[in-house]
Amino acid sequence: MKTIVGIAIALLMSLSALAVLVAADRRADLAEWKRLTSLQPATPRRFTQEMVAGLPEPAKRYFLFTIRSGTLLRHVAEIDMEGRISLGTKDAPAYQPMEARQVLAVPEGFVWTMRTLGGMPVSGSDSATWTRFRIFWLIPVARLGGDRNHALSAFGRYVAESVFWTPAALLPGPGVTWERVDANTARVTVRHEDLEQAVDVTVDREGRPVKVSFQRWSDANPDKEHRLQPFGGYLSDFRVVGGYRLPFRVEAGNMFDTDDYFPFFLAEVTEIRFPGASR
Repeated sequence: MKTIVGIAIALLMSLSALAVLVAADRRADLAEWKRLTSLQPATPRRFTQEMVAGLPEPAKRYFLFTIRSGTLLRHVAEIDMEGRISLGTKDAPAYQPMEARQVLAVPEGFVWTMRTLGGMPVSGSDSATWTRFRIFWLIPVARLGGDRNHALSAFGRYVAESVFWTPAALLPGPGVTWERVDANTARVTVRHEDLEQAVDVTVDREGRPVKVSFQRWSDANPDKEHRLQPFGGYLSDFRVVGGYRLPFRVEAGNMFDTDDYFPFFLAEVTEIRFPGASR
């Protein structure tokens, strides 16, 4: 009897400790979310064609498609999404339905909170400084971050996503430069503190960004070693939100443009907001 009581007490203490950890993680998510939304310009400028007049033609086409003339330049966005995420490999993807929310504030950071809606419940968050996911809402299965590898990988992700959802953050200026790659592709390079990331944006005739690719620092490879490797995806279903034309469908994955490409992220956006847009 004493053994059973002891096991029960130990189990209860373990569950209590995990619940405290989950609560602390959620507070951190909320604090970082609030910090990033507070970075929205209080008195944003309005977009004019003169702002991109000196850019390479594909980059100019990108901005003239994604930002309407006179639009207030909002650098921070909140994105709600649903879709599928792979918990497996290319050969056995084990896609699970998911829903997620994200705040994106390039170059400062992002927070992405997610939960699966089928199979084994997985939930947690990604940010510029951590990756924290749990199964059954309590049990940690990934707690990473706080090192150079994570910072480099995360920076690549959220700089690329700014091409999708916050084009105003990529207008030429301090820390942001553009160059021509070919007739339909331009490369944006973003520098922030000691981080630097280049992303290639391929546009169609109208300037719609249909393909985004870059070299991402990642250990998503058979050797589980951090190194630069291709990452990217495709954008579609563009809709107008607050003067911006933004993709509501995104497919992305590792080893992009190779035979090993695996789109582990398939998202349908349900809403995009620009915090502070009512001011």
